[in-house]
Amino acid sequence: MFKVMGTLLFGSILLLVQSCAQVPVETKEDPWEGFNRSMFIFNDAIDGAVLKPVAKGYKAITPTPVQKGVSNFFSNLGEIGNITNNLLQGKWDATASSTFRFLINSTAGWFGLFDVANELGLKEKDEDFGQTLGYWGVSSGPYLVLPFLGPSTVRDGSGLVVQYAYLDDKEMLNLDSDETLQLFALDVVETRARYLNAEGMIVGDRYSFIRDVYLQNRAYQVYDGNPPQKKTATENATPEDGSWGYDATDDSWGDESASDSWGDESASDSWGDESAESS
Repeated sequence: MFKVMGTLLFGSILLLVQSCAQVPVETKEDPWEGFNRSMFIFNDAIDGAVLKPVAKGYKAITPTPVQKGVSNFFSNLGEIGNITNNLLQGKWDATASSTFRFLINSTAGWFGLFDVANELGLKEKDEDFGQTLGYWGVSSGPYLVLPFLGPSTVRDGSGLVVQYAYLDDKEMLNLDSDETLQLFALDVVETRARYLNAEGMIVGDRYSFIRDVYLQNRAYQVYDGNPPQKKTATENATPEDGSWGYDATDDSWGDESASDSWGDESASDSWGDESAESS
């Protein structure tokens, strides 16, 4: 049920945006800024009214070791997607590492509550389907803020459809609909709680800051830490080429060198950098 709903939601949003937005010829990575800012305000309101207070309560009453265990549990479930996407990208060492991490942490780590594999030197190789598309040459496309989920791009939003429809790691637990909903809610609250101390990093215009950090971080992920150099507008777009705008990889979608869904926790996502102190 949730898989179908997620697919329909993302598919409808992407079709609506692509059919209604007026895409300028000039080299801009955010040609739909009006729509994106409206959606950003909507998400911010939901976060301030619901997610942030609940996350603060969760963090206040939950012991730190329990929070760490919950985080490890969901990270271990995420290894299913890591295995699949590393395999699709032909990264054999990373595929093997993710596979062994899942097997070790699911057994010796008590269903992933303890990250035993990390202590053995097996580091997480985080990959998603948006990164897989980027690896095979699909550029990011225009920046896109999704309802409830926050910063994304057309490519990464499409990747989320596949992720929810075909790579739902929670399905392997064989839970009923109520249990699945409860687990999903815990995942959302735990994720938000981890970024409560990060908002102090945001300076200036919140929308622009989060967008720029997201796009840069996403490029870092897609290119495994070596994003291509930015090119000038005249090198990438001409009035007659019909491109989406600025592109650092010579295709029609947009800038890949400044690219980054809520994505990589090691850098920043829509809530900022986890290493910062709370404001």
